[in-house]
Amino acid sequence: MSATIYSNSSFTDTPYGLKLQQTITATGTTSVTIPTGIRRVYAIVIGGGGAGSTQTTGGGGGGGAGGYSAGWTWATNTVTVGTGGVGTSTAGAGANGGSSIYGMVMAGGGSAAGITATSGGAGGGATTPNVAIISTVSYTGAPAAGAGVVGYASGGNTGSQNAGGAGVSTGGGGGSALTTGTLIGGAGGRGLICGGGGGVGSVGSNTGGAGGTGDFFAGGTGSSGTGTGFGGGGGGAGRTGAGSNATSNAGGNGGSGGGGGGGASTLGLAGSGGNGVVYLYY
Repeated sequence: MSATIYSNSSFTDTPYGLKLQQTITATGTTSVTIPTGIRRVYAIVIGGGGAGSTQTTGGGGGGGAGGYSAGWTWATNTVTVGTGGVGTSTAGAGANGGSSIYGMVMAGGGSAAGITATSGGAGGGATTPNVAIISTVSYTGAPAAGAGVVGYASGGNTGSQNAGGAGVSTGGGGGSALTTGTLIGGAGGRGLICGGGGGVGSVGSNTGGAGGTGDFFAGGTGSSGTGTGFGGGGGGAGRTGAGSNATSNAGGNGGSGGGGGGGASTLGLAGSGGNGVVYLYY
């Protein structure tokens, strides 16, 4: 027998006595209107996901998930929503996700993959890990996490079949520098908001790493096939949307709400991270 709190109306993510009033998905800094008399707002803030990376030979790592922060803040009329890092087909590190902020509640973007050729990016904390496999301290004060380590914001990983760390905002899976044999990319970490899967690029059999599956949405599947035209990693699940499946040697995009992009192989297009989101309750 299995049970889930999500089918029980007694459980809710809404802070007690409050109502979700605004969901802000427009990226960049925009204005919001808070009714007169509302002086404090409870905000849930999610950063943009990091992009995966691609490599000339072999496969790049998956991008890290955007950070997740929640708490009370003074009411203000501006909000910033982080853009997901944009994937490219140029070998090297990917692009970090952008930070999101409302009042004094802030969440970093997910790290881009690629501090080393095959490393997945770390999950975002209160600030953005800058192309790093090690995460940053979270808004709650939870410590940073190392490579593959479980944490509130978990670490990325490196190497074939090495998954990103599990947590709230999780790390991207490792890619592989190998170019022969049967290869499987590392999966994105499992959590609330998830990192992308790592890519592999063998002349033999390839299966890209799956994007991390979240509490609400699934990660994308990796691409499978023989030869360097396959092996892209799936995009990680976001808070508001599923990760995309990889296509051929290209990585899947991260789900909306901070999912990390999948790694690509052999100069395929790396997956982009999902944009962030901000929820306001009062």
